[in-house]
Amino acid sequence: MQQQMEMEERRGSLEVYLLRLVEDYHQNTNLIRENAEKSTKAALRAAQRVSELLLDTVNGGVQVSFTNEKLIEAEIRALAVTVARYLKQTNQWLATSHSMNSILKEIGDFENWMKTMDYECKSINAALKKICNS
Repeated sequence: MQQQMEMEERRGSLEVYLLRLVEDYHQNTNLIRENAEKSTKAALRAAQRVSELLLDTVNGGVQVSFTNEKLIEAEIRALAVTVARYLKQTNQWLATSHSMNSILKEIGDFENWMKTMDYECKSINAALKKICNS
């Protein structure tokens, strides 16, 4: 009886831990999503700024236009690097999420197996008691 209570306490603490883990995962996912949205907005602002710079350079001299074009290309390369980094980070989070889902499924499968084993052991125990009492 005490072992059952201890198992239920362990199971309860495991559930609390898993719930905390899932909550942390959701919070981290939301933070990443918010960061991605902020980055997108920043990229849009940067693109708007680039457009403004292009309009200014059209009215300027050829040398100024060439210089500004090089600066814009550098910004685009930097932005492409940032986007690639966020893409890599997003893919890592997706892989981690998939891994967590698999682990949670395995934990559920193990719990079901343990319940089955517990039931079978109790059945065997009851049968042995009947045999001994007969």
